[in-house]
Amino acid sequence: MDGGIVDTRLRKDYLDRARELQSMLREAGDEIERNRELPSHIVNAMIDRGIFKMLLPRSLGGAELDPLTYTAVLETLAQGDASAAWALGQNSGCSMIAPYLDPEIAREVFGGARGILAWGPDLPGAGRGVKVDGGYRVSGTWGFATGSRHASWLGCHIPIFEADGTQRMGPNGRPYTRTMVFRKSEAEIIDNWQVLGLRGTGSDSYKLDDHFVPDAFTAGRDNASELREKGPLYQFTSGMIYAMSFSHVSLGIARGAYDAFIDIARNKTPRGAKGTLRENNVIQSQIGQAEAKLKSARAYVRGVIAEMWDEAQTRGSISAEQHPQLRLSSTWAINQAREVVATVYHSAGSSAIFEGNPLERRMRDIHAGTQQGQGRPVHFETVGQILMGLPPEGRMFR
Repeated sequence: MDGGIVDTRLRKDYLDRARELQSMLREAGDEIERNRELPSHIVNAMIDRGIFKMLLPRSLGGAELDPLTYTAVLETLAQGDASAAWALGQNSGCSMIAPYLDPEIAREVFGGARGILAWGPDLPGAGRGVKVDGGYRVSGTWGFATGSRHASWLGCHIPIFEADGTQRMGPNGRPYTRTMVFRKSEAEIIDNWQVLGLRGTGSDSYKLDDHFVPDAFTAGRDNASELREKGPLYQFTSGMIYAMSFSHVSLGIARGAYDAFIDIARNKTPRGAKGTLRENNVIQSQIGQAEAKLKSARAYVRGVIAEMWDEAQTRGSISAEQHPQLRLSSTWAINQAREVVATVYHSAGSSAIFEGNPLERRMRDIHAGTQQGQGRPVHFETVGQILMGLPPEGRMFR
């Protein structure tokens, strides 16, 4: 279900670009895995096709794509290589700070070909900023800066303190936080991305020590009072973008694994069996259920996004009732995708454990992806509390 008003020609154009990149990503998969980052020719190909600027405002030379087209691009790329799609999802979510920055500053950060921003999550105690004349003195260490190796800019979300050490509080009584943007060359990069899955995302850590960030390079992330662009895309918060992004990356990983298994099942005859895998009744049932899981989960999350997009266009806002639906549908899609990958991986038998098998990397990637915050089962509890009229114990989006 892809409702809402969208430019179908633009969607086809970007999906064609994604399909071109998909084949390139498959060929570069071993290099991406080995070097733990996207190779320069892949980054350049993505830049040339405007892939990093999909969510940037048109006023800054971006595409300002509708979210259904954007997420379909991510899903397509994830079928080629999960790390590339995951990094793009993070970089794209970071670019959602652009409409909150002064236009001149936003052009400086995002205007060039390498105007790519990365940051890590706002984990408690990771860093802090002290207000001084003209800006902030920032100190801290942040991890999981996905896509930082091909980025030129970094950012962080930090609580703010006064010069006397008093913590600044917001109007809602919570600690006041602000997003800082600075050149990657100004930070100390910590190469610590040695992981099982999503190796090619290059999600290093980085550090600042009493570093000055001017006021103009800061913004209140998702603070409506600072929003300078009024297009319907920017009614979506960065947290919403992350939820829809990583659910579609997960669906893309699962579809890639599913398709790879179908190819394996045509030719593999298990030891002691009379026929190929695809002739096994149990396998046939599992594949039928896997197809249903993928298509129903995809339809659910894209249906919710379509409703939100329609509201953003017609009302100029997104109703609060849609927030738990996006959280629920995206979490559901991520977990259904993981189940599908596990099913086809185990059905493929012992050959799936080897690095040369197309299922092996996807199994590692989907599990690395579901370990991060978007797929946590606790989201089901949070949404359930809302649906039953209880105050949620957790935050909907971060």
